[in-house]
Amino acid sequence: MLVLVAPGQGAQTPGFLTPWLELPGAADRVAAWSDTIGLDLAHYGTKADADEIRDTAVAQPLLVAAGILSAAALGDIVPGAVAGHSVGEITAAAFAGVLHDTAALALVRKRGLAMADAAAITETGMSALLGGDPEVSVAHLEKLGLTPANVNGAGQIVAAGTLEQLAALNEDKPEGVRKVVPLKVAGAFHTHHMAPAVDTLAEAAKALTPADPKVTYVSNKDGRTVASGAEVVERLVGQVANPVRWDRCMETFQELGVTVLLEVCPGGTLTGLAKRALPGVKTLALKTPDDLDAARELIAAASDPAADAAGA
Repeated sequence: MLVLVAPGQGAQTPGFLTPWLELPGAADRVAAWSDTIGLDLAHYGTKADADEIRDTAVAQPLLVAAGILSAAALGDIVPGAVAGHSVGEITAAAFAGVLHDTAALALVRKRGLAMADAAAITETGMSALLGGDPEVSVAHLEKLGLTPANVNGAGQIVAAGTLEQLAALNEDKPEGVRKVVPLKVAGAFHTHHMAPAVDTLAEAAKALTPADPKVTYVSNKDGRTVASGAEVVERLVGQVANPVRWDRCMETFQELGVTVLLEVCPGGTLTGLAKRALPGVKTLALKTPDDLDAARELIAAASDPAADAAGA
């Protein structure tokens, strides 16, 4: 079974959209999205530097656009399930047919602006903890006033809070944690610091007309599958201030019988987690169009287990 996943903020790198815009029709499609949301996606995806695309209001629409564009380049595929990490959930909602592409881009533009405004109230950030026991780490973070904003599985937790709290974490790591890595984000996402953004998104969501998912949609709030489009949108609104439980998403993938996990552009983060947490599952990250042929081969194998077994 194929699971299609979309990464969250921090996966972007300067120029990552450049080769994708060379595909037939891609530049026109991105230009139309740019006009719709009032943001030059092609410029930010090709010419902007790391600081410019670190801006929450820019990074989030850019990631969703890249995810939709790269998935479309695969052709008409029907995954067994879809999911997204943080803002990647909006990309996944587009994959599942819950939101049209333009509606997804319009929503993520409002999300990015609202979260940027919330992040400007207090200087906050996020850092990844590598290694250690999750229960020990969570207790330690709470002692420092930090929130375990992303519980990613495979030995990774992301802490979020004020810059002072994160500095204290650098000096006082939880027992067993090998390293604390600051993330390329501009705020403490998925914490109480984002509460003002929830209100803005809730208002924006009233204009949406979501459809029920056409494929299995796995929510990163708790790893549950969600069959109602209205509930998907409700969760998209609330998750801005709720922790991401990617560990539970991967547990659900396993329960569903995942055999192939494909991460859309700019892929790499989620396939890295899957390699450690889902042994035996074939993974591939779409980084450039050069990865498309290999991805199609994996998709074909996932659709025809007998052929995959014959080629093994």
